[in-house]
Amino acid sequence: MTWAARFRVRENLRESLWVVPLLGALTGVLGAFLVVAIDRTVHLPPQWQYSVSTASTVLSAIVGAMAALTGFVVTVTVLVVQMATGTFSARYMRLWYRDRVLKGVLALLIGTLAFSFPLLRRIETNFVPNIGVTVAGVLVVVGLVMFVLFLSRFVHRLRPVAVAALAAEAMRRSLGDDVAGIRDVGDVFVGPFVGGDEQSALAIRCNRPGAIQAVNLPAMVMWARQHECLVVMRHFVGEFIETDDLLIEVYGSPGSADAAERTLRGLVAVGIERTIEQDPGFAIRVMVDVAIRALSAAINDPTTAVQVLNYLGDSLRVIGTAELSGHSWHRGAPRRGVVVPFRRWEDFLALGVTEIREYGSSSIQVMRRMRAMLERLSEQVLPENRAAVRAEMARLDATVARSFSGSIDGDRAGIADRQGIGGPGRLETVEPATADRVSPSA
Repeated sequence: MTWAARFRVRENLRESLWVVPLLGALTGVLGAFLVVAIDRTVHLPPQWQYSVSTASTVLSAIVGAMAALTGFVVTVTVLVVQMATGTFSARYMRLWYRDRVLKGVLALLIGTLAFSFPLLRRIETNFVPNIGVTVAGVLVVVGLVMFVLFLSRFVHRLRPVAVAALAAEAMRRSLGDDVAGIRDVGDVFVGPFVGGDEQSALAIRCNRPGAIQAVNLPAMVMWARQHECLVVMRHFVGEFIETDDLLIEVYGSPGSADAAERTLRGLVAVGIERTIEQDPGFAIRVMVDVAIRALSAAINDPTTAVQVLNYLGDSLRVIGTAELSGHSWHRGAPRRGVVVPFRRWEDFLALGVTEIREYGSSSIQVMRRMRAMLERLSEQVLPENRAAVRAEMARLDATVARSFSGSIDGDRAGIADRQGIGGPGRLETVEPATADRVSPSA
């Protein structure tokens, strides 16, 4: 199995909602047989023993309660999916599917049911699984506590600001892994490759459409070193590629073309949808989706967009301060290693602000918060990235001038405010017209 196939299997397992509950059910069944075997060899004191009728009643109630509670958790999950896709972003579900608490609750409830049912079948007139009934009762209490934690967790995670915070945290992890991988592996060049008129020794094309989900850079660099070749990726992680698109070019002497193609193709994972593993832009896309949904005419909640801008600004700061320019490929560099395209700072910045600026052009607080975000970015990002911030500031000025032309609040829309509106800003009070004033002596 290639690395790409293992990556897709791992992603499917991480996002599946049935694997962990299935393991919980199997554990429950095996635990029931083990407890019955122990019960047959251990004699408990009378205060720990149950009558046949009591044990049957307790286990029957537990089986029914766990089945009902599992159905309720599934119902809540479906409602969360519907609300998240309709209110936030369908892309957010890639993060939500991975939540361990949801999978743990389902595994515990289904495992308790699978544990209790075999015990119920083992009750006889001369044998009662006393330890098993006690353990089942403890599992019910633990399951109820976990259910309350699950309910509290997901009620809080239904807030747009919580979604933005989760996406921002995932973005920081993704970018940190990318930067660390580029620096630690070595022989990785970030940016475009211009090979002149030289023809590549091997051109690998896509054999099916999909989004590039991840690339195994360490293995690809190792292959390039072994064969003294330069491997050039023609598409960045997160980009959708079509059949027959050029995926990889190899410069040098790769040896057997078929073996090289199989090896390199197996180091690039292609799936039906983007993931957040090596794609920081995907997290920004999620945050922007939440903001523009809030700014739509159906919802009209600019304060939510301001909350998203809080986390979006911090995410852009992290990207704008990441040092990647020193790793770009240039003519005369050794023809050994891997060249990977990566989104420019300008691309990340445009992705983060363009749609929010357009959809929120009529909202004073969105304009003010975006101006504060851009002013702060212009101070914090690397010097070579500040020109793009100034360009976005000019676009913001033009948007405010267009949207608030002739408006009495035009001066307010042009002020930076990190709270959107209501924060300490350079707000000028507009005096009422003189004709509307009434003299005290009148």
